[in-house]
Amino acid sequence: MNMTIIIIAITSLISIIAFNNGDLMYKLRHWPYQESRRGEYYRWITGGLLHGDFMHLLFNMFTLFFFGRYVEEWFFSMFGAAGQVVYLLFYILALAASSSATFYRYRNTAGFASIGASGATAAVLFAAILLDPTIGIMLFLIPIPIPGFIFGILYLWYSNYAANKGQDNIDHTAHFFGAVFGFFFPLILQPSLILDFFSQMAGWFQYTFGS
Repeated sequence: MNMTIIIIAITSLISIIAFNNGDLMYKLRHWPYQESRRGEYYRWITGGLLHGDFMHLLFNMFTLFFFGRYVEEWFFSMFGAAGQVVYLLFYILALAASSSATFYRYRNTAGFASIGASGATAAVLFAAILLDPTIGIMLFLIPIPIPGFIFGILYLWYSNYAANKGQDNIDHTAHFFGAVFGFFFPLILQPSLILDFFSQMAGWFQYTFGS
């Protein structure tokens, strides 16, 4: 069994249990104000094991399922059997990185708390975009897939815009920084990926628009 499936199984199980367990939801959710005053930084990780409802859970787990296996295969190609462990570390660090960004923004806001694996799934998605910038990604309002690098630009723009607007109770800050973390983490391990990234983009432009 690959690590992506294990992460999905654990996240789904805990999320479903917490749907009807308010105490568990309270203890595990990402809550910057509480973390800064009681040192409960474990919430940076546990908040990513919770979801608000089945649709929230399904959206994140489907994203992880479709793109996580691809990214996990790359880690396996880099580290062999140890690649699964490195991939798991990547996922956990993505949760921590996205949550830490929210922490510094909202640590003095008592009323802000968030749940969901979106920061980590954004990291996995953007790692996939780094590895294959032309990978097709579907948007809800667009019936055909668009290249990953175009989706990535739109995603980062919207996440930054929505985070600054801050009117929908969604942790867009975590989405943005999770995505950034996911793009750059593989580059730390293999800097030459950036050359492949731009080479694939150039090939896409040449194929699409001609030489």
